[in-house]
Amino acid sequence: MRVDELFKDFLRDVVNLNETRVKELEGGIGAIENFIENSNWAPRIREWKPQGSWAHNTIIKPVDLGEFDADLLALVDPVSGWNAARYIEELYTEFRASGTYRDMVRRWSHCVTITYANDRKIDIAPCVYGRGGNALLEVCNRNTDEFERSEPIKYTDWLVEQNRYSGSNSFRKVTRLIKYLRDIKGTFRCTSVLLTTILGARISSADKDSDAFADTPTALKTIFGRLDDWCQQNPSKPIVSNPFLVSENFADDWTDENYANFREMVSKYREWIDDAYDEADRNESISKWRRVFGEDFAKEVVTEDAKSISKTAIARLKESVSETALVGLDLAAAVIRFGARALPDSFNKRPYMQSPKWKKAKSGTFPIHIKATLYRSKGVGMIRAVNSLDPVPKGQWLEFAAVTSQGFPPGNDFDVWWRITNTDEEACNAKQLRGDFYRSEGAQTKFESLNYRGIHLVEAFVVRKRDDTLVAQSEAFRVLIE
Repeated sequence: MRVDELFKDFLRDVVNLNETRVKELEGGIGAIENFIENSNWAPRIREWKPQGSWAHNTIIKPVDLGEFDADLLALVDPVSGWNAARYIEELYTEFRASGTYRDMVRRWSHCVTITYANDRKIDIAPCVYGRGGNALLEVCNRNTDEFERSEPIKYTDWLVEQNRYSGSNSFRKVTRLIKYLRDIKGTFRCTSVLLTTILGARISSADKDSDAFADTPTALKTIFGRLDDWCQQNPSKPIVSNPFLVSENFADDWTDENYANFREMVSKYREWIDDAYDEADRNESISKWRRVFGEDFAKEVVTEDAKSISKTAIARLKESVSETALVGLDLAAAVIRFGARALPDSFNKRPYMQSPKWKKAKSGTFPIHIKATLYRSKGVGMIRAVNSLDPVPKGQWLEFAAVTSQGFPPGNDFDVWWRITNTDEEACNAKQLRGDFYRSEGAQTKFESLNYRGIHLVEAFVVRKRDDTLVAQSEAFRVLIE
């Protein structure tokens, strides 16, 4: 399902660099430009050009409180007699002589960096125009003391054009989403300029006004699918050049192993994205999008879903039961009085459930179901067998066992995992909605304490060890805690 409104919220609240940080960045850049223009740095500045993610409008909020940065290009006239390294060294010297920037400046191969205390930094890179009478742009490599051809301005203009073809800033939004995916997963390595170039090349003028870019999730599915297709067409590490400077290969930062891993992860995440997009059930789709983007996707929706489950159930019952009979009831009480018909539609699919991480087996599948036993404490003082939706009291324990149709556990060739999902206000207020997967304890069973009033879900997933595939999944066992 497309859930475009949730993508808008996610980009605004989680992915995009917030307005306060943007203003801080712009303020810092303005101050640096003013400082250099009034310093003794010899090169004449023709103009300032933003570069990188900031210029491309694909900058994202740093994950885990990391730094965010901006690249600033100082387009300058050549200085007679200066070698490449001197442009960097002299610029560094000017900052070191400043009471403001002395302790904030560092020099690198191609730039000088100002690092601020509040998680941002600005890279200033000299770019020489017209050295030797040629109308060329060259950046300065301090390490090798060489001038290097560059086409940053044409490159930025190209990305602007690709974004225009995609419509509604779709290219920029999708690039931010994929950069966020890269950062939160940490499963593949790809520099921002390399990633942005590869994604930009997946768009053409034929895409203008195309349904393939109708909204953000559709554009994501389209571009990521094309990215995977490109990877599959390139089994070995490809060359990814600046479209306006063939000699500048952004893929040089990759090893063969880096690319092979990138290719594998792209294929995996394409399956996840397609699965989430194609899912017809809204709650299930949200759950699958959260598998892609993590728990901050649709976070407010998840909280509201959990807290409002009783209200949803009572509203549904009003269609067939008098309001007088429903006064003071929550979901647990409604089910005790009216049975399973009190449960909302798709109750077994909550949006905060983790999606299974295993591929479904193509053969060797079998049915599995859950048996539950009530104990006074964990493993001690067995009381009775419990069926789904049998009321059980707080403070006691349930043991869940996965059994085949013959009444036996799956056996040593299999692992049994359990998805435990809580609902309703008590669990939500305690931040215990869960929806995660847990390993079995001992003989393919799982103990759970009974802590929160409401109806909660327990599911068994049987995974074949030899190929790590899912061979069985139980129906949800509904635990009704009074």
